[in-house]
Amino acid sequence: MKITFLDGSAKEYPKAVSPLEIAEEISASLAKKSVYAKINGMDYDLSRLIDFDATVELVTMDKPEALDVLRHSCSHLMASAIKSLYPGAQFGVGPAIEEGFYYDVNPGEGVRFNDEDLPRIEEEMRRIASEGLKFERIEVSKEKALEMFRHDRYKTELIKELPEGEVITVYRHGDFADLCRGPHVPGTKMLKHFKLLNVSGAYWRGDSRNEQLQRIYGTCFFDKKELESHLQVLKERAERDHRKIGRELRLFMISEYGPGFPFWLPKGMALKQALMDYWYKVHEREGYRFIQTPIMLSKELWEISGHWRNYREGMYTSEIDEREFAVKPMNCPGGMLVYKHEIHSYRDLPLRVGELGLVHRHEASGALSGLFRVRSFTQDDAHIYMEPKHIVSEVGRLIKLFDEVYSVFDLSYAIDLSTRPEEKFIGSVEVWDIAEKTLAEACRSVRREFRINPGDGAFYGPKLDFQIRDSMNRVWQCGTIQLDMMLPERFDLFYINEKGEKVRPVMLHRALFGSLERFIGILIEHYGGAFPTWLAPVQVKLIPVSNEHHREYVEELEELFKKNNIRVESDFREEKLSYKIREAQIQKIPYQLVIGNKEIESRDITYRRYRSQESVTVPVDQFINMVVAEIKTMGKS
Repeated sequence: MKITFLDGSAKEYPKAVSPLEIAEEISASLAKKSVYAKINGMDYDLSRLIDFDATVELVTMDKPEALDVLRHSCSHLMASAIKSLYPGAQFGVGPAIEEGFYYDVNPGEGVRFNDEDLPRIEEEMRRIASEGLKFERIEVSKEKALEMFRHDRYKTELIKELPEGEVITVYRHGDFADLCRGPHVPGTKMLKHFKLLNVSGAYWRGDSRNEQLQRIYGTCFFDKKELESHLQVLKERAERDHRKIGRELRLFMISEYGPGFPFWLPKGMALKQALMDYWYKVHEREGYRFIQTPIMLSKELWEISGHWRNYREGMYTSEIDEREFAVKPMNCPGGMLVYKHEIHSYRDLPLRVGELGLVHRHEASGALSGLFRVRSFTQDDAHIYMEPKHIVSEVGRLIKLFDEVYSVFDLSYAIDLSTRPEEKFIGSVEVWDIAEKTLAEACRSVRREFRINPGDGAFYGPKLDFQIRDSMNRVWQCGTIQLDMMLPERFDLFYINEKGEKVRPVMLHRALFGSLERFIGILIEHYGGAFPTWLAPVQVKLIPVSNEHHREYVEELEELFKKNNIRVESDFREEKLSYKIREAQIQKIPYQLVIGNKEIESRDITYRRYRSQESVTVPVDQFINMVVAEIKTMGKS
C-alpha cells in the first residue's frame, strides 16, 4: 500500500495504517499537533484506517479548518453534558459556525434553559472532557440508526430522509452517541479551552411553522490566550450593541405600538440622510436613473411576480374598492412596471435604474432584533437591463462600485458565487451553467477572488453575495448581484434590437447596502457610535463657557457653520462646563469647541477632536475649511 505526501514523497506500508500512526512515525510533535487528516482530499479521523493507495495531508492545529473540527467536537461534548444533566433532552443539529458552535436542543418536558444554566453545563463538560474519551466513528445501516435514535424524534426525522442503502456514520464518546459525518478530534482531552455564551430560540430546521427549540451557543480554541482574547472581543461587541448606542446617541427608537417598525429620531435621521445622499451621489455618477414606486400594489401584480404564491405569509394585505392589495415586500415588481411603461431600444441599454424603496415584511416577533431584523426597511435596490454581451462588463463595473463604497467605511469583504439550487429552480441547466460561468468571468475580469457557494442561488438565477467583515471581525451578508432569468419572462419585458425584433433583456438585481436600517445598525457597531465626520449626526458641538458673556459669539459661529453645511449644535444649558464637555465626549461628536473670552477677543476658535486630549486654536476660516474638506473627502486624504 503506497502513501504519498504533499511534498511528493511516498512510502510503502505492508498493512492498513491510520493517519495518527503515520504522524507518529514522522515525529511525536507532529502527531501531537495533528487534528485530523485529508485522504485523497476527503476528511478522515486520525484513528481511521487507510487500506488503499492514497495521498495524505495531516491537518494541524495552526490550520483554520482544524478549528472547525475542534468546535464541532465541542458541540458533541456539550450535547453529552446536557444529556447527562437532562436525560429527557433531544437534539436537533449542532454545527461549527464562524466563531464557535451551537446545538439546537429540546431540553425535555418542563425544562427551559437560560443563561444561568450555562456554568453548570460547562462544569459537566469539563468533567467529561477530563476522562479522555475517544471519539469513535461507527458505520451503521439506516435501520440500525433508527433503532439507536428511536427516542429522539429530531434525529429520527433526519435519518428517515436519507436514501435507502446509504451508510450512516455515528460518533460515540463514552455513553453518548450522535448522528454525524465527522471528522472529530481524537479525544475529549483536546477540548480544554471553551466557553458557553448564550441561549436563544431557533425553529426546528429554520422553519417558523415548526416548533421552537433552544439554541445554545459556545466557542472553543486550542489555546487559552486565544479564547481569552476572543471573549474580550465579545465583551467589546456587547458594549457596541447598536440598540444600546442607538439609545445613548438618540438615533432611533422602537415603540410597543409598532414592534419591528423603527422610528428615526432627528439625529438618526441626519445619519440616514447622509448615507442616502452618498448613495445618490455615487449612483448618479455611475449613470443610474432614479424612480419611486408605490408602497402598495394589487394582488394581481404579486401573482404575476410569484410573490403571492411563494411569499404570501410574509406580506401585509388590505382591501381597497373590493380588490385585494399588498404592501410591497420588495421593489422589483414595481420596477418592472416602470420598465414596461416605455418601449426600449438596444441603444438604451444598459439601462440602470435605482430606487431607495420602503418595503415591509412580516417577520416573526421572536426574530425581531433592533435594526438588524425589522418589519419595515429601506432597500437600496437597482435593476440593470442589458444585452447578454453586457453582462461581464456590467457585473465587473458593479464589483468596482461595491469595492469603492465598502472601502469608504473601512469594510473588507469576500465574494461568494451562489450556484443553482439542487431542486427548486427555473430555466434549463444549460442556461444556469452559462450564467454561473459568466458571473465567474466577471469577477476574474476585475481580478476579484470568489468562493463557490453551491446550491445557494435564488430560484430564478445565480448570484454574487458580498460578505463584509467589520471592525469586530464579524461577517455580514449585505451586497448582492443577482442574474434574474424569471421576471423578464413573467412580465414580458423586451427591447427592440438592431433588426427591429422584440428581444428579452438580461436583468440584474443588485443591492449594495441590502437594507439601510440593517447597514446603519452594522455601522453603529463597526464605529462604536464614533462616526467619521461626514457621517456624524452632529459634526461640531459649540460649548460657551458662560451663556451670559459668550452666547452671542457662539450663535454667530453656529450660523456661519450652518452656511457651510456643517451639522452643528450649541449647548446653552445651565450646566457646569466640565459636564457639558464630558457629555459631548459621551455623544462621540467629532469636534468640540469651547468658546470663552480668549476666542471672542482673538476671533479664533479652540477645538478638540473626539478621543483627543489636545486642544488646538486656529482662525475660524481655517477650521471651517478643514472640516468641509474632511466631509468632502470622507476623511480620506
